[in-house]
This record gives sequence, C-alpha cells and structure tokens, in this order.
Amino acid sequence: MVSAVQSILTIVVTAEFVVGNFANVFITLVNCTDWVKRKRISSVDRILTALAVSRIGLLWVMFLSWSFTLFNPALKSGMIAHFFWTITNHFSTWIATSLSVFYLLKIASFSNLIFLHLKKRGNNIIVLILLWCLVLLVSKLVISVYDITGLKEHKGNLTWKRELGNTVYLPIRGALTVVYFIPIIISIVCFLLLIYSLRKHLRQMHQHSKGSQDISTEVHVKALKTVISHLLLLIMYCLSILISHWNFTILQNESVFLLSKITVILYPSSHSCILIWGNRKLKQAFMLGVQQARCWLKEKEPSSPYQQE
Repeated sequence: MVSAVQSILTIVVTAEFVVGNFANVFITLVNCTDWVKRKRISSVDRILTALAVSRIGLLWVMFLSWSFTLFNPALKSGMIAHFFWTITNHFSTWIATSLSVFYLLKIASFSNLIFLHLKKRGNNIIVLILLWCLVLLVSKLVISVYDITGLKEHKGNLTWKRELGNTVYLPIRGALTVVYFIPIIISIVCFLLLIYSLRKHLRQMHQHSKGSQDISTEVHVKALKTVISHLLLLIMYCLSILISHWNFTILQNESVFLLSKITVILYPSSHSCILIWGNRKLKQAFMLGVQQARCWLKEKEPSSPYQQE
C-alpha cells in the first residue's frame, strides 16, 4: 500500500516530470524547426538540443524508477535501468557543463595568450570535453557492473556486505564522488572567470566614462545568471545523488531515499525552464505560444446572449 506521504511525493515528482518534459521537448522542437528553416544550426543551439534530448531520457528513467520503487520494488535496482540512468545522467551533466564553458569562451574577454588560443578554438574545446565525457562514462559503467554484480552475488550475506562496504564500496564511492565534483569545479571556474571578465569590463567602461549599461555588460550578466543557476542546481543534484548512494549501501532509510529522488529530478526539470527564459529565441517562441494559446481559448469561449444581440 502507498501511504499518504508517498502519494503527495508522487504528485510532486509527477509535476516535476511533466514540467521538465515540456521544457525539454519545447527546446528540441524550437531548435529543430529553426534548423530546418535556416538549413543551419548555431553551436549554442546544438548544445541546447543535445542537452534537452539527454534530459528527456533522464527524466523518463527517473520517473520510471520512482514508479518501480513504490509499486514494484523488485525492479528498482535492475541493471538495465541503472545503465540507462548512468548514461543519460552523465550526458546531461557534462553537456550542461560544456554549455557553461561555451558561454565563458564566447563572452569573456582576456588578453591572456592561452585564453585567446582556447577562445579561437571554442568548438574544438567543446568536442574535447564531450570526448573526455565518453571516457569517464565507460569508467563509470565498469564500476556500475562491478557494483551491481557484487550486490547480487552476496545479497543475503550481511557480514560479507559489511566487509565489502569497508574494503570495496568506500573506494568506489570515493571515486564516484571525485567524478561528480569535476563538473562542479569546471562550472565554478567558469563562473569566477566570467565575474572577473565583467569586473574588468566595468572598470574599463568607468575609465572611459561610458557608463555600465552596454551590450557587453548585459551579455555578461545574462551568462552569469545562466551559469550560477546551473552551478547551484548541479551542486544540489550531485549531493542528492551521493546521499542516495550512501543511503542505499549504509543507511537504507526509505524517507531519505524518496526525498533524494525528488531533489534529483528537480535539476533536469527546473534548469531547462531557466534556459528557456534566458535564451532570447526560446523565450520569444514561448511567449508567442502563450499568446496563441490565449487567443485560441478566447475563440473557444461561448459568447454571451447579450453579445449576440
């Protein structure tokens, strides 16, 4: 039986799932439609589309995992489901991180020769990041196979499981912790460099008495908002995943597990909405869609008898 608390949490998860799917499908449709019309697609639209597709898969895996946890607990730790989650989660996290790097390389302005070299090869840097992402993904899948196999072979042996937790799982969790914090470190570096670039730009504007309200400042501020929102949500997301992992092997508390699941789903759902609002093309398409929906609803409203007379 599903308790009242679990029912409420399921409603919250369902709302996050619906909003997240709508946002990511919207990003994909707008960018693909624009791609077909213009016969080309920009680098940022490519990254956003790939991110949206990966998050659609991630949200479905998370939602199905939640449903299995409540209604069919025997399926919640299946190897296939765990693999799909690992793949979609990995691509979602690293593509979002590469978006922060892209904003840094395109917007920040430094006279450093190394930075200028990286700036000229911005697209190549993003490709290298994604290739590194694939290397890490293979490593994580190997660890996951070893992890799940060990649990299945010694599921009923509590003494062995305790010893395994001290000798094998602690190093594995430590390695996973390092992997999870790499995107966070990269995002923090991007955020700090953007702040430094903005400060440098404002100082130059002040010296030339041009004020601070110019296009470059607005672009910097918009990029900073996008990067800091991603950074904060990513930190919350990674911490929730780590808590869920530690709870699975050590605490085994159902309340902690369910709450961590809700927090985890919040990242791919809410961040996509923030991306829509921070992108001019996506925001205009969304507002146009809202206006068309309002006009359609007004046309469907039955007219009053006084209006007919």
